[in-house]
Amino acid sequence: MYKLILLRHGESIWEQENRFTGWSDPDLSEKGKEEARHAGDLLKSFHFRFDICYTSYLQRAIKTQYIIAEEMGLLWVPVIKNWRLNERHYGALQGLSKTEITEKYGEEQVMIWRRSYDARPPQISDFDPRFPAHDIRYEGIDASLLSHGESLQDTVNRVLPCWELDVAPVVKQGKTVLIVAHGNSLRALEMHLLQLTPEEIVKVEIPVGKPVIFELDKELKTLKYYFLG
Repeated sequence: MYKLILLRHGESIWEQENRFTGWSDPDLSEKGKEEARHAGDLLKSFHFRFDICYTSYLQRAIKTQYIIAEEMGLLWVPVIKNWRLNERHYGALQGLSKTEITEKYGEEQVMIWRRSYDARPPQISDFDPRFPAHDIRYEGIDASLLSHGESLQDTVNRVLPCWELDVAPVVKQGKTVLIVAHGNSLRALEMHLLQLTPEEIVKVEIPVGKPVIFELDKELKTLKYYFLG
């Protein structure tokens, strides 16, 4: 039996301000740092450890991982950053107030953008500074793979190659893997691990700072999963 730990990062400053965040890179709030410490304490109190960690290119996930490793005395454990684990890209909504967007477009439209499986947000152009090709951290990535605004379906299609090509082979070596990522990139992984339909996955809530433990068989099929705390 293999074990996989999934964790959504702690609250960011923009989440505190109720803004669409996506691939933007705000820091953790003080509450978010405390949520990360609590997650580390939970894992430690239940005698979990991990052999390797995967996280996104975004500092709210990277810093959450660091705080957890520090709390657990595992700062020496290898960390691999993969852009495919980034949050869903919210296109032209990114950085804007959710309240103001709701007032402008109506709650029904905003919920379609936020919660449907295949609806994309308003798109940005190649020239918009929010297009990832303008960010130095994505310089080595083919621009055709970078998004102008993603649906959850797009996020699933982006995340799964990371699982299949990078993470799954490491799990099959018997290593316990921790993935610290984001609400929608973790939804993508849970959709695959739990074999959920599009209708089911849009209803799944990923709690902040609460570790989810997956126990997998030799084919990496889910035997059971549960939250700590």
